[in-house]
Amino acid sequence: MSVELFADIYARAAERKGGEQALENLLAKPLPRAQLAALGEDRFLAEFTKKVFQSGFVWRVVEQKWPAFEQCFFGFDIAKVLLMPDEMLEQKASNPDIIRNYNKVKTIRDNALMIDAVHSEKGSFAQFIADWPEDNIIGLWEVLKKQGARLGGNTGPYALRALGKDTFLLSRDVEGYFKSHDLISGSATSKRSLACLQATFNQWQQESGRSLQEISRALSMSVGDNHVGIE
Repeated sequence: MSVELFADIYARAAERKGGEQALENLLAKPLPRAQLAALGEDRFLAEFTKKVFQSGFVWRVVEQKWPAFEQCFFGFDIAKVLLMPDEMLEQKASNPDIIRNYNKVKTIRDNALMIDAVHSEKGSFAQFIADWPEDNIIGLWEVLKKQGARLGGNTGPYALRALGKDTFLLSRDVEGYFKSHDLISGSATSKRSLACLQATFNQWQQESGRSLQEISRALSMSVGDNHVGIE
């Protein structure tokens, strides 16, 4: 089946949202590459941790407890986190000021190890993320899934989006669109489906000149029962 023009997707989303200006107000842009590359590695570890704890949990509760997380884990300073022995991690996991889940607490050190390994090899984890080509963003998802801890599924992509890296998201609305248009079938996270998603978003990006984030947001707002944009 032929791929729908992004111009038609945009027009439909604008109609649902009350006009082009109303839609544009909802289409936030990713960070410029230089700003993303300038982020501290502690902020990457913090966001990975936040998304790991938000996965399968009430996001609002995690946000409420987040200042305690920052304090408990030394502001997510990579060097300090790497020095934490198992006994300290167990102690931190029993702290009622944070969410007491030892398995998720262990991912903090594991993901610090990933960031440190990339830093040692590439010189900068932030630069590594900033330089990753958006036309193969699913490749970066795979790196986080394989080398990180609990960053598979939507966890890694949502963290990237929150940090400012340009990425589309495999939200319920985006997946529903691709399946309803017979672009993918079966698992949306299979290699074949992900390759189709990437190729289609690349086509829309070439057509529109917009970021993956803007395209993904507009797509989510153009379909389904939502009129707010669930992504």
